Amino acid sequence: MEMMKAADRRAAAGGDVLHLEVGQPTTPAPSGVLAAARAALGDDRLGYTAALGIPELRERIARWYRERYGVVVPASRVAVTVGASGGFVLTALAAFDPGARVGVTAPGYSAYRNILGALDLEVVPIRVDASTRFVPTPERLDAAGPLDGLVVASPSNPTGTMLTPREFEAVVAWCRRRDVRLVSDEIYHGISYGSAETTAAALWDDAVVVQSFSKYFSMTGWRLGWLVLPEELVRPVERLAQNLFISPPTLSQLAGIAAFDCVDELDANVARYQERRRIVLDGLAQAGIDDVAPADGAFYVYARVDHLGDAAELCTRWLDELGITATPGTDFDPEEGHRWVRFSYSEATDQVAEAMRRLSSWVGRGRS
Repeated sequence: MEMMKAADRRAAAGGDVLHLEVGQPTTPAPSGVLAAARAALGDDRLGYTAALGIPELRERIARWYRERYGVVVPASRVAVTVGASGGFVLTALAAFDPGARVGVTAPGYSAYRNILGALDLEVVPIRVDASTRFVPTPERLDAAGPLDGLVVASPSNPTGTMLTPREFEAVVAWCRRRDVRLVSDEIYHGISYGSAETTAAALWDDAVVVQSFSKYFSMTGWRLGWLVLPEELVRPVERLAQNLFISPPTLSQLAGIAAFDCVDELDANVARYQERRRIVLDGLAQAGIDDVAPADGAFYVYARVDHLGDAAELCTRWLDELGITATPGTDFDPEEGHRWVRFSYSEATDQVAEAMRRLSSWVGRGRS
């Protein structure tokens, strides 16, 4: 967000900006969603809904799991939420008592650390790196000491790395043996390159799945997500949701039902991401930035840059000198993030290509 604000200041002063810092689609919601929203605006009162969401959307989400993953998820275990962020807050409050120790990968999504800390939970960093393929392993989990919960993300923000089915099964088995509540962040499902994603819902009914309409479904500002919950957490989440949010946004829910029938349009977006991914990986390699995490999915490349300098200082220079915004890794890893930068390729292909051209040229002329 700080990089975005600095980019906005540059743009307001008349400078050009190529955005590689923002982790959101630049495409609008699918056409079917927009049509459903227009119809709802004309025909629906748009009052409060049930705290867990309208039955039609919960049923459609359950059907999505049957169609997409071959997994039977009862609609009664689906909770529609105010984005994945609202879903994560509900999960943390329902699943853990104050003082509980919850493991979160480092690097990992910073808001999860901050939410857990704000709710008086102890955040336990689980160091992942090239030696673990940037995913948690049973050995790294053992080294963390006793845990009450574990948050995993596949594909991950900031790395884009996915757990393979075997790696995911090993994490689930570890959690089951130790009675650790697993929370699986699956908000980038649908955006992957070469391998299908594994959902925790297929591996363990006691896991919590956090999902969102923001990324694959390209509905970031609609603030709509969902949870797949164990039976014993459904009622606690419902009570919490009623008190904290009353209900998810009604217009978004009515429109969101149509999102699942827009797969062709959404997969065309993913094809464009795949081309931009290639451009970024090739461009970084030409710039001598070739130590990157496996970019299996999402729209990020997490690259080591400490041979060029400190990440935050580099990002500031790139904005000032090249008009390129990227995100320092310190946002995702307070200890080692100064060595890393996250490049997002969710922007238009021509902008991503121009950013890589400028960066390669800057490195090639000696960064003077």
